[in-house]
Formats: sequence, C-alpha cells, structure tokens
Amino acid sequence: MTSFPTIARIFEVGARDGLQNEKEQIPTNIKLELIDRLVDAGVTALEAGAFVSPKWVPQMADTKDIMEKLSRKEAVSYAVLTPNMKGFDGAVAGNADEILLFTAASEQFNQKNINCSIDESFERFAPVVDAAKAANMPFRVSVSCSLGSPFGEEITPAQVASVAKRAYALGAYEISIADTIGVGTPVLTRQVLEAVANEIPVDAISVHLHDTYGQALANILAALELGINKIDSSVAGLGGCPYAPGATGNVATEDVLYMLEGMGIDTGIDLEKMVRTAWFISGFLGRPPVSSVAKALKNKFNIDDSTSC
Repeated sequence: MTSFPTIARIFEVGARDGLQNEKEQIPTNIKLELIDRLVDAGVTALEAGAFVSPKWVPQMADTKDIMEKLSRKEAVSYAVLTPNMKGFDGAVAGNADEILLFTAASEQFNQKNINCSIDESFERFAPVVDAAKAANMPFRVSVSCSLGSPFGEEITPAQVASVAKRAYALGAYEISIADTIGVGTPVLTRQVLEAVANEIPVDAISVHLHDTYGQALANILAALELGINKIDSSVAGLGGCPYAPGATGNVATEDVLYMLEGMGIDTGIDLEKMVRTAWFISGFLGRPPVSSVAKALKNKFNIDDSTSC
C-alpha cells in the first residue's frame, strides 16, 4: 500500500485568488470577515490580498485597508501577492508575514499576464527577492500553467522543473506548482511533480490545482503519493484567472479537507467551520458554493440560506 503523509498544510487562497475575478466589488468588511472565519476554522496560512494595480485587478484595490484592519492571530501567516517593488513596499507597510511572486511555465501566458517572457519575469522580481531577503521576509513562487497552457503550447515536465529550480535557487521557501486551467490528470501531475522533485526538495513543493475538469482531487492524491503535503485551495471553490481563458475555480478547501480527513491526514482545520464559511461567502455572492462537500453537508450542519451571509 502507498504510504501517505500524516499531516498536510493547507494554504488558503480564497480571499485573494478566489475573489480577484469577481466583477462586483466586494466590501472590505466582507473580505475581513471571510479572513476571520478562515482563521477561526484553523487556517494558518492564507492570501490576504495583492498589491497590484487597481486598474488591472480592481478587486484588490483595498489590500492596504485589509492589511491595516486585520484581526491578526499568532501563528497565522498573512501573505500578499507582490509583483514588483511598489507591491513589496506595500507588503512591508502592511506588515505582511510573507509574499508571493509568480512566473509561468508558459511563455504565452507570461506575455498575456505580465507582458514579459519567463526570463524577463525573473529579472523583474530579482529586486523584490533581494529586498525580501534583506527584510527577512519569506517568499514563495508560483509557477502558473505547469500542467498545460490556455494557448495550446506544449508544457513539458522538464520545462516546469527548470522554472521551479530557478525559482528555488533564488531562495524561495516553497514553489507552488499551479495547474492554472485545470487540465491536468493524475498521470501528468505525477510526471510533472516527479520532474520537479528531481530538482528541488519535496518539502519545498506545493500544488495549486484548478478543478475545471473535475480532476483536482485526483491530482492532489497523486501529489500525496509522492509525499507532497502542501496544498493550495480556495473556500467554496472560488477563483478563476482573468488571463487564462477557460479557467474556472480552484479546488474547494472543504472538498480537500473531507478527502484528507477520510485518509487520516490531519490539517488542523475544522471541516464544519469551513463549510459554514463557504456558505457565508457564497451567500454574499448570491450563488451556491461550487464545492460538492459544502452542498452535501449543508443540511447536516443546519445551514440556513437566509443566514449564510
């Protein structure tokens, strides 16, 4: 039998990656309550926002306010996405615990997303890396489109491994291997992760999987079989990428929790509280959670639609 990890770390991305593509501006107080509920459920690492241009990502325009008004708890890491030095300065001013940088395994996606090549993306965030090291600010790097490109490019495992190796060499404590458009299958996921694990330590690898084709949980299982126990997920399955045509939501945190609990893998997160949080934010957005588990447990936990937001 396969030996699985006994614990797993969930990195909750709902408050940033999950909400960034919502067209209607979400009030700051709702975002803050979402973060509070996630932390109360037991989340110890999460994306609180992004210091990016409000012209391009208007939903993140209030990140400064979010960071100022957070009800912080000890042993919780509040991370922000920072694509440049201006963003890093915002992260420092907002007392962020860590930052997220990003590149891609797809040249075309990088051009659409940040208007530069993969090589140029490393050049661009080099000053941020230097500043983060000087400030003793931990950082992780996300490698988008690691299992496929929305523009038809072939993305090879060796290509992903090469980008991950470069990112890790910069000093990132973790490399997030992202299936941005959710096209991966367990066999492909394993091939990519094995290639990455040949270049960087398994403990430094996390997975960020979208559920476009319903494969995310199966792909997480493939990662667990390799000993990878760091998983990005989004409450209620929120998410999408404005620069990746066809991309739908991230894998739902509550779906991941249900699977892990059934496998005897501890996350320290309360499933019932996470399901209630999923219905809270979904109630505000006016639609049910994407999550199968949130829907299945709604009646068991006596969650009333009229009080879910």
